[in-house]
Amino acid sequence: MTRVVITGLGTLCPVGLNVTEAWDAFKNGKSGTGPLTQIDATQFNSRVAAEVKGFEPSKYFTPKEIKKTDRFVQFAVASAKMALQDSGLDISKEDPYRVGVLVGSGIGGLRTIEEQHKVMLEKGASRISPFLIPMLIVNMAPGQISISLGLKGPNNCVATACATGSNAIGDASKLIQRGEADVMFAGGSESCITSLGFGGFDAMRALSTHNEHPETASRPFDATRNGFVMGEGCGVVVLEKLEHALARGAKIYAEVVGYGMTSDASHITAPDPTGEGAARCMMGAMRDAGIKPEEVDYVNAHGTSTPLNDKVETLAIKKALGESVARKVRISSTKSMTGHLLGAAGAVEAIVCALVIQEGIIPPTINLHKADPDCDLNYVPNVAEKHPVRIALSNSLGFGGHNACIAFRRYEA
Repeated sequence: MTRVVITGLGTLCPVGLNVTEAWDAFKNGKSGTGPLTQIDATQFNSRVAAEVKGFEPSKYFTPKEIKKTDRFVQFAVASAKMALQDSGLDISKEDPYRVGVLVGSGIGGLRTIEEQHKVMLEKGASRISPFLIPMLIVNMAPGQISISLGLKGPNNCVATACATGSNAIGDASKLIQRGEADVMFAGGSESCITSLGFGGFDAMRALSTHNEHPETASRPFDATRNGFVMGEGCGVVVLEKLEHALARGAKIYAEVVGYGMTSDASHITAPDPTGEGAARCMMGAMRDAGIKPEEVDYVNAHGTSTPLNDKVETLAIKKALGESVARKVRISSTKSMTGHLLGAAGAVEAIVCALVIQEGIIPPTINLHKADPDCDLNYVPNVAEKHPVRIALSNSLGFGGHNACIAFRRYEA
């Protein structure tokens, strides 16, 4: 079996504009949530968000390019370039047909859609930007990465709501295992904190209404949780065939050893209350990796801070690992700090898992102060824990019943 390793990391997220900043925030339990500022918050029940602040697209694009790209695409290209730099890969020395991209988005260019719809209503259809379509379509994230970096290998896009980032990384690892590429840039990007996007989730009553203390609004597994905090961001990893990485002396963060995906086939937005779909997904990832439940050291939970998700995911972890193992394993939700990055969540959380394995530090679930009897596992509350991690699982559960789980292992020759 072809082995696949992670050799580069790149991210823009609410707790950092690069991996170094973000990892420092994760280790120190720093919240990236705050008052909603990108749009008028007074019209909504929820008035908190996890925004990417300080991003300067001019570092990655010309002024003309900025006008032709949606923010989610800008995030994707910037993160891919950071991952490339981190990997030390010299694209000029690679066969471009053996390097590909698989980056997804749950929603895509909603910001552009809203802006151009307003133009049409106010100025007429003749004033719609000719770049509307290529700015809004979700596949423009991998498309623009490939154009920017000159990558001519497999190029694809995943759109599985909140499971997108994990599906992208899992699918990309399988492309390498099938021999279709030596290197893949994989991940997810999202930026839809707009009036329509935020308003849609708010209308569903899916968002946290802990408006008085925005930094504590995301409370996964806490008894007082009442919704997720909408976020934005991007994560991209460089995946390589092991032999390729070793041949160039690359730094290896971790190995991607298993991938599972299932469907709840239950409800358009709510998880199956039995946790069966998510549990089967985790078991599938472990089966693919050839690992036993007792070998798992850490689970990066989907952990959205919604009442139903956290209860059901806790149940799923117990079913997948067995009650006794589930009570021993360390679990945390980094969404307590980043909010929910939607299609980018799984990718950023894969980066977290790689660094957890690399450094043996487990980020906490912050804002966890009041016990919920339905959430009774070890969620590493509030303070990071030093603990060696050989194997980590990362869960992503999306609207539509999409479940994805990736198994990571410390690289061992």
